[in-house]
Amino acid sequence: MSTRGLRARTLAGAVVVVALAALSLQGCAVVNGSGDDPNTLRVMMAADTTYPKQRKQWQQDTAAAFKRTTGADIQWETYSSAQEELTAIQTSVISGQGPDVYAIGTTFTPTAYATGAFVEMGPEQWKAVGGKDQFDPASFGISGPSPSKQIGIPFASRPFVMAVNKELLAKAGITEMPTTWDELTADAKATTSGDVHGLAVAYADGFDPWKFIWGMAQNAGNTIVDGSTAEIDSTAVENAYRTYFDWVTKDGVVDPAAIGWNNPQALAQFTEGKAAFFPMTTTTAINSFRGTPVDGKYAFALLPTVPPGATERPADGIDAASILSGDNFVVADYGTKQRLSFDFVKQVSTPAAQLEYYRLFGNLPTNAAAAAQLAGENPQLAPIIQAGKRSKPTAFTGAWSDIQLSLVDVVVQSIPSLKGGGVSDDQLRKRLRQAQKDAQSTLDRQKNGGL
Repeated sequence: MSTRGLRARTLAGAVVVVALAALSLQGCAVVNGSGDDPNTLRVMMAADTTYPKQRKQWQQDTAAAFKRTTGADIQWETYSSAQEELTAIQTSVISGQGPDVYAIGTTFTPTAYATGAFVEMGPEQWKAVGGKDQFDPASFGISGPSPSKQIGIPFASRPFVMAVNKELLAKAGITEMPTTWDELTADAKATTSGDVHGLAVAYADGFDPWKFIWGMAQNAGNTIVDGSTAEIDSTAVENAYRTYFDWVTKDGVVDPAAIGWNNPQALAQFTEGKAAFFPMTTTTAINSFRGTPVDGKYAFALLPTVPPGATERPADGIDAASILSGDNFVVADYGTKQRLSFDFVKQVSTPAAQLEYYRLFGNLPTNAAAAAQLAGENPQLAPIIQAGKRSKPTAFTGAWSDIQLSLVDVVVQSIPSLKGGGVSDDQLRKRLRQAQKDAQSTLDRQKNGGL
């Protein structure tokens, strides 16, 4: 084993894998496969349930091109939830083997960085992937703790916005997009009638719920994590959850069936013309809109940036139009295939490759030339590009992945209550106290070196 691999395993045992005490490593065969085969590159990405056929074709085409240029094969591996993503990283770090390249959500980059198990990019490494200057500077916002200490290589950008049904809004007499969360709720009420609901929201989704809470809290001046202190058990966060839960219970602007939905089902409701607003979506939905009842009737708009209960953002409120969202590549430092890994990243970072990826999946390019070309060709993307510029990163701490899961878990625990008609204040506060306790414990372990 290389000294780097030994360092990574030692560090992982003491520091990084902050949630290992709480996680079972069962079911981690997802990272088994080619092992140390020098001619097979293992690449792990999130499973694509929205465009599975396109994903399969892209993987086949990408692997074929990689074979032609390097002589090596690609073995694709997937994770299907944030929990599985975290577990896969942890398992690989502990064992010192696993995928050679991960495409991870930007919010998981701090956790990956904290392991010490991924290559820190220097001049030589950036040159190997085609140069650092090919990427949009804004895409580096969560690649590392500082510009000189980065492991995340930007791959795809996904600022979050709202898709709106212009026809339903016009029918309700709505002529301006809501800029506060209360305005969004009011507009959702005005557009709810019969089997048409104001909002398409997926409460059971493994990725979406926490983003609503984070955004509303940020707008109120709460960053969820302040240095080494968790800020979950707070009024701002409670108000965010209350707004989110009330949409489907008290306000009646979300289809009750959505309590059990994942994102594709909320997307389907919007594409069928049965929802006026589809908040927390990205350009990845564009392909799904084609040829549907909303084709030609939808537009994109910024998410509100004024917190619930307010008509303007408070002095300490944060103009967070979106989390800094997308995917970063990270290259494993525990193996021996860094050269092949950089060859792969270089191949999928070119303008042509990035534009093709956008065409297939709707992810905005991180390659600056490709992004500029796309923006010039499609004015409809203007709100999304603006959201990207006004995006804010989540806290850069190795504890973030666990904190993110704690935010989601509040929703998971509340599903039975939502189905029963509502989440009481006592239930919500109890769950926030537990999430606060779990998050603070994780931050404390991180601060104390994982001991």
